[in-house]
Amino acid sequence: MAETMVAEVMAELAALEDPKARAVNEKHGDDHGVNLGKLRAIAKRLKTQQDLARGLWETGDSAARLLALLICRPKAFGRDELDGMLRDSRTRKVHDWLVNYVVKKNPHSEELRPAWTSDLDPVVASAGWALTTERVAKRPEGLDLVGLLDVIEAEMKDAPDRLQWAMNHCLAQIGIEHAEYRARAIGIGERLEVLKDYPTSPGCTSPFAPVWISEMVRRQQDAKPA
Repeated sequence: MAETMVAEVMAELAALEDPKARAVNEKHGDDHGVNLGKLRAIAKRLKTQQDLARGLWETGDSAARLLALLICRPKAFGRDELDGMLRDSRTRKVHDWLVNYVVKKNPHSEELRPAWTSDLDPVVASAGWALTTERVAKRPEGLDLVGLLDVIEAEMKDAPDRLQWAMNHCLAQIGIEHAEYRARAIGIGERLEVLKDYPTSPGCTSPFAPVWISEMVRRQQDAKPA
């Protein structure tokens, strides 16, 4: 039954394949051509189906894996299963959705966080930093923020692209959420100049940490009652 459903869903995804969408996605490090709005519509129809999700994931197809992440039960995955899934997730969207939609909601996330952060694979390490950024914002108790800033200052400049992006996000989050470390976070960003020249669309905030921090703090202050 599960194999039949997987085959039916794969056929539906194949019918939605759009060469133009694939070309755009490939520029961003992805390898599928299915419109994400249509993908979410399928997920809404299928609802939560863990066995189907596992079957879709095992196909290795990126569109199928994205759908799997939308219909799975995040808490149903074991620690080693998640670790294997992450190491097998090489495209950006699959990697990001796995971390944000599944791992962050899984009881093993905090156990995996330090293990991934120190991993020699920069893509795996970037997931660990993403989980750390989540904790900086929501549950900073027990985190060594000074130690995180030390590592960022020493390693972010020469880190591979995806790891560098994740470390920069953590740097910005520390500066935004923790006033006592704000000046140091801004100073690190100014010295390293990571993403300083990143092209930013009108109306969007630059990912350059000093600008990002200052803008988000300004918004927080503006939102406070007079």
